[in-house]
Amino acid sequence: MHDNDLDSSLPVEQDALGLTPAGAALKRARRHLGLQLGLGMLLVMAVFALLAPWLAPHDPYLQNLSLRLLPPAWADGGQLSHLLGTDHLGRDYLSRIIHGARISMMIGLGAATIGAVIGVTLGIIAGYFGGWLDQAVNFLVTCQLAVPSLLLIMALVFVIGQSITVVIFVIGATHWVFYLVVTRSATLRIRELDFVAAAGAMGASKWQIAVKEILPNLVNQIMVIFTLEVAVAILNEATLSFLGLGVPSPIPSWGLMIAEGKTAMFFQPWLVILPGIALFVLVIAINLLGDGVRDVTVTNRRS
Repeated sequence: MHDNDLDSSLPVEQDALGLTPAGAALKRARRHLGLQLGLGMLLVMAVFALLAPWLAPHDPYLQNLSLRLLPPAWADGGQLSHLLGTDHLGRDYLSRIIHGARISMMIGLGAATIGAVIGVTLGIIAGYFGGWLDQAVNFLVTCQLAVPSLLLIMALVFVIGQSITVVIFVIGATHWVFYLVVTRSATLRIRELDFVAAAGAMGASKWQIAVKEILPNLVNQIMVIFTLEVAVAILNEATLSFLGLGVPSPIPSWGLMIAEGKTAMFFQPWLVILPGIALFVLVIAINLLGDGVRDVTVTNRRS
């Protein structure tokens, strides 16, 4: 039922070449340098995160005060056994950065997933059912936007307590507005299409139509927002950890590592620069991937 409605929006070039929407998107992906670069960078960091226990040369929690504040191996006084040096407690910096990738990606993916569940559910309800439900959802959005998200996150973490689980749920529970706005707008358009009316005429209930007919046609928009919200969640976690309200010490978090190194940044700048570079590369990779996914999944773009 979906194909007849979606085919009309395909560009002339796709029809002439006999490409399906998936085939046309794959063709664009092969020519999209930003998507390939972002995906490649993200895959490398994902491998490091997944294999952190085996790739890290040392225990990221092991302290050795006799080796505290060692510079990187290429600087004077550095050691090859600690390639990126050590922190103020003598913990291997490379090992902590590698394990920090696991923490950041876990929090980013978890928070973005929670936000997607909340936002997409409310967006479909508001867009398809309308009426007082739409008004109630719009009121929730207004309330959410009235409070700065970072201040709300800080307050909730302060009240509930610090842990990885709390950080994931709090960030996810406060980052659903973009999902809602986009899915509501798309649902308002999709619900007027013929295949939705046909499903209703065949006896499908409203909930069945919402789940089986409307939701599959929102996947592209959800994917794009999801990738961007992962990056936002990672930055929020780093900010919270930097302020002492995120991942509790001694768990390796890039934001926490920057906070711990800031007191010595003028004498040992690598303590701030190295985790900052890791955070920058991960967020840039995710943003490049998100922009690429947006570009290649736009069905009315010419090949």
